Amino acid sequence: MKTFNLCILVCLAIAAHCVPILPPNGREQDEDMAEAYLRRFYQLTDQNGPTLLGGFGEASTKLKEMQKFFGLEVTGTLDAETLEVMKKPRCGVPDVLQYSISPNNPKWPTNKLTYRIENYTPDMSVSEVDNAIQKALQVWAKVTPLQFTRISSGTADIMISFGARAHGDYYPFDGPNGILAHAFDPSVGIGGDAHFDEDETFTSGSNGYNLFLVAAHEFGHALGLSHSDDPGALMFPTYTYTNPKSFILPMDDVKGIQSIYGSNPDDPDRKHPTTPDGCDPNLVMDAATNLRGEMMFFKDRFLWRVSSQGSKPQQVLIKSIWPEIPNNLDAAYESRETDKLYLFKGGKVWAFSGYEPVKGYPKSISKMGLPNTVRKISAAMYDDESRKTLFFVDDYYYSYDEARKRMDEGFPKRVEDGFPGMTGRITAAIQVRGFSYLLSGSKMFEFSSSTKTFYRVLKHSYFLGC
Repeated sequence: MKTFNLCILVCLAIAAHCVPILPPNGREQDEDMAEAYLRRFYQLTDQNGPTLLGGFGEASTKLKEMQKFFGLEVTGTLDAETLEVMKKPRCGVPDVLQYSISPNNPKWPTNKLTYRIENYTPDMSVSEVDNAIQKALQVWAKVTPLQFTRISSGTADIMISFGARAHGDYYPFDGPNGILAHAFDPSVGIGGDAHFDEDETFTSGSNGYNLFLVAAHEFGHALGLSHSDDPGALMFPTYTYTNPKSFILPMDDVKGIQSIYGSNPDDPDRKHPTTPDGCDPNLVMDAATNLRGEMMFFKDRFLWRVSSQGSKPQQVLIKSIWPEIPNNLDAAYESRETDKLYLFKGGKVWAFSGYEPVKGYPKSISKMGLPNTVRKISAAMYDDESRKTLFFVDDYYYSYDEARKRMDEGFPKRVEDGFPGMTGRITAAIQVRGFSYLLSGSKMFEFSSSTKTFYRVLKHSYFLGC
């Protein structure tokens, strides 16, 4: 291990970074948990001030900071959406309100860094750990001039180790399903080191916690990055599984690390994913649906959740809710008949009871009675009036009888015949409070659900508060 003294450790206390912790469960402890959350991540100091439910005082001010960071409606009160975010697994470092490098702008004085793996987890083979660590470092090397060389003895810039509970740095781990790992900013001594909690289950797949993803996040901290408020960024505080084989560092992370070390002209990934802006006038939604009183709008890897109370939409990764399904969905709908959510991609459909997967899925869309010639659908919408589901395929649509589980006769029909005044290919559809909304490109067409009377053309972002 590197040598360091207690003074250095104390100075680095707030710079130690970690991936998810799990707050206490139980609604009766919600307010106490929320205040502890704000003390830990937003530096709440008032021990005897007004409670969070009061909506004023320092606690309310800190709560507003937290809500702003996570893209929630800024109310200063402990509402359901805020509490839900607080209960998600997350990192233990205090949050920031913009993408910046860590306090005091720490960085390595050289672009040639060394790393050493001191020990291994029994969860994975030695080669699997070596590959995950090497690949995680290359995530950052691809976009910067940084070069990483592994050494097998002595002191490296980045010392990597696995340990449980107290493991030698005065920041003990907390057992299973808590803090996954932590890392220290660039510095002498312990600076740059990354520690992984041996009580967790690390894997090279989607079960447990993927070591590559956890390590890549931690190495971002070891290079000087703090957290991002971009939900699509690798440096966002919470852990979400992404297939390592298709992983490309998001643009938000690229901009952050290049602001410290510069760019790499030989970056093999010329196109880095960006997080879509729901208010972009040219945005085209992939799908839309209702779910348990919420509206959801899908685009690429993301969805916007819009509550029935009209609070600010929350943008999250699809896989943070349903790890089992692919991104870039084609269609979605909630059936009032079966009380299930259906998500479509290509020729497959996934079913969920709320947020829980239904056994036996995914299935072929032909199981729902669609002709074998239909390779995918463009949009889907459950109609409260007829209690039928409408499947849109290019310029046509089918009517599916949810009760009898078969397609209605006389279909497909042209969309313009069923919805006079509709133009363009349907890309998403949703029914809200007695109106049907058909999205085509960046436009949204509003119809009466009962009479199919056309009313007006709206922006696709009509429900997103733009």
